[in-house]
Amino acid sequence: MPTSISERPVELLQRLIQFDTTNPPGNEAECAAYIRDLLVAAGCEPAVIETAPSRANVVARLRGEGRAPAVVLYGHMDVVTTQNQPWTCPPFEGRVADGFVWGRGALDMKGPLAMLLAAFLRAKAENLPLAGDVIFAAVADEEDSGRFGMKHLVERRSELFAGARYALGEFGGFNLTVAGRPFYAIMVSEKQFCSLRVTCRGRAGHGSMPLCGEAMARLSLALRRLDERPLPVHPTPATRVMIESLARHVPAPVGLVLRQLLNPRLSGRVLGVLGPVAQPFNAVLRNTVSPTIVHGGDKINVIPAEVAVELDGRMVPGFAPEAFVAEVQRVVGPCGEVAVTSADPGPTAPDMGWFDTLGEILSATDPGSRAVPIVLPGVTDARFLCKLGIQTYGYTPMRLPPGMDFVSSIHSADERLPVEALDFGTRAIYAALQRMPVSKSL
Repeated sequence: MPTSISERPVELLQRLIQFDTTNPPGNEAECAAYIRDLLVAAGCEPAVIETAPSRANVVARLRGEGRAPAVVLYGHMDVVTTQNQPWTCPPFEGRVADGFVWGRGALDMKGPLAMLLAAFLRAKAENLPLAGDVIFAAVADEEDSGRFGMKHLVERRSELFAGARYALGEFGGFNLTVAGRPFYAIMVSEKQFCSLRVTCRGRAGHGSMPLCGEAMARLSLALRRLDERPLPVHPTPATRVMIESLARHVPAPVGLVLRQLLNPRLSGRVLGVLGPVAQPFNAVLRNTVSPTIVHGGDKINVIPAEVAVELDGRMVPGFAPEAFVAEVQRVVGPCGEVAVTSADPGPTAPDMGWFDTLGEILSATDPGSRAVPIVLPGVTDARFLCKLGIQTYGYTPMRLPPGMDFVSSIHSADERLPVEALDFGTRAIYAALQRMPVSKSL
């Protein structure tokens, strides 16, 4: 019978789920205190960084032998809302049933956080010889701006990550099948967040006297153009690594088709041929915009002179906001004026220095499978750590059962994580700590 909490990641996840850290408002402080107490009981000396009332982060470090750069294990404690979602069981109960742990955050990201924490505590309990320091960080506010979490730590407490070159965090290490071949996807880069606003203007007037072709009509046309005209394809170093790696390990005809995605002249046609299968590639090969908020008039009998739509924009790695605006403006044309409302630069070309080792660990555990690098269409706290020169690998491994749709389960009702996947990921992360990337320059 396991006696240490490091040997009981399922119990650890259950307890983490039971803290309602829905963001907003977050309220991560109680969850942070629980993690702090576990670290103290294990003999660590964690730092608790409070960034606002009820908002807190926990950071601890295990000292290594100095033969490798420090590695960061990090995850976020906050979760998204469950409002208006039809859950089978209470989302903050942490129930174990049918071989799964159920609850908000089971996948994003209290389950992965439990794996990372369990591996860290096990390394401490077993006095694992570490080639370099290992830093554990449980952070707040990832599901919003990060300003109470990793953004704050990087900008104001960067000394906590001194000596680090690599990090393990979300999202990756899950299994998938491509052309009948088994793979494990490890995130090596991600797109950049850049929100935009399209403002459309025209004549104002009385609602009883319709005006055609003015602000509302221009907004309608702008939205239609954005819906029907995809932005250009931009193969980046990160997406090239992803697609070429997949192409090498699938049957020849499929590999040939995948390689054509890297040819801007053919990629649009290939994406059309692939149909629904193309969605993950489409999202990382080009900049994207999704209209999410509309601002219109404020009085029923007044035709507004100005209306606007806000766009959730995601840029490919290395793309500049100014170029993104110009690209969207070409699609919108004279219908409206495009401007940036906020932007967060992210990682550019990935550092693949630890990738092969991480992939070998998964292949050894699941013979016949291969690890492939992926680019994440969304954003994570990796965008902050990259400013310190730290490469994040999405590596919280999960061997998921056939038929489980990992992506659509995130942020949805009945979010759940297989018990076996939790144990699998904890073992893989612990194995990674045993094989830290030794640097000859240290």
